[in-house]
Amino acid sequence: MIRQLIRARPLVWAWVLVTAFLPLSGPLSAHEIQAGAKPGTWSQTPFADGRSVFSFDGWEGAAIPVYSYVPTGVDKTTAPIMVMMHGAKRGAKRYLEEWIPYAQREGFIVIAPLFAKDNFPTSRQYNLGWIREKGAVQMHPEEMWSFSAIEPLFDAARATLGSKRESYTLYGHSAGSQFIHRFLFLKPDARVSRFLPANAGWYTFPDIDRDYPYGLGGIGVNEQQLRAALAKDVVILLGDQDIDTDHESLRRTKQAMRQGNHRFARGVNFFRAGRDLAKEKGWDFGWTVRVIKGVAHQNGGIARWSNDLVE
Repeated sequence: MIRQLIRARPLVWAWVLVTAFLPLSGPLSAHEIQAGAKPGTWSQTPFADGRSVFSFDGWEGAAIPVYSYVPTGVDKTTAPIMVMMHGAKRGAKRYLEEWIPYAQREGFIVIAPLFAKDNFPTSRQYNLGWIREKGAVQMHPEEMWSFSAIEPLFDAARATLGSKRESYTLYGHSAGSQFIHRFLFLKPDARVSRFLPANAGWYTFPDIDRDYPYGLGGIGVNEQQLRAALAKDVVILLGDQDIDTDHESLRRTKQAMRQGNHRFARGVNFFRAGRDLAKEKGWDFGWTVRVIKGVAHQNGGIARWSNDLVE
């Protein structure tokens, strides 16, 4: 049945899929919102209990601010960890605030690095990974990619928290979603247990014959890496109302428009491309889609109906 739905028109099967995949946890009660979301003091001690903000320089690139939330009363040695990537407006703090009530209720730690425009001024430096300059063939050293900050940040969190967790959930919305699905392909050894890309504006498709950034050609990704990426636990999160064809930040290049007329369609087509390639090659396929009814291009709306996916 699911296969038949996927072949159907996106806005038709979206309404059916949402009933199949919505989490059991549901929205917060008024009490939970008041208890978990009320703004508090921001400690400057890395990964302090509650909210903290600090500078992280434990990688080869520029130091980055990091916002984090450690739930009250959680066992820091065993609590799940989610690394969260912000959108193009660099709203790491706002994104974190929208997730805090759910992190408190469900007992997971959230880490939100900020790739600010002073050091990462455009999408090329942030969500395209800064793997090379515009028009260049030669790639930057891998340790300088923006993608390369995430694993050292996870190591720093584990060491500071005394965490025994060996993997983390990687979530991103909008430009953050772009960041993490490219990270999926380009960082095959990352210790991510689950990828949660939400409402990306456009995608790097699983195609090594199409040049980056619309495909994976010319950046050294081989078929073995592609096969491994398609087998990983990826839940593509799509708001069924993210269908504004005139949104101010919607990419409208010819290549992007071939992916679909709006974000929802592009997300569906990205999933289909991965599914169809895996089927053609006889490879394992670990991706799924969660369509979220009534949500447009909203990190907070995605958080409300996907917080059960953090592991």
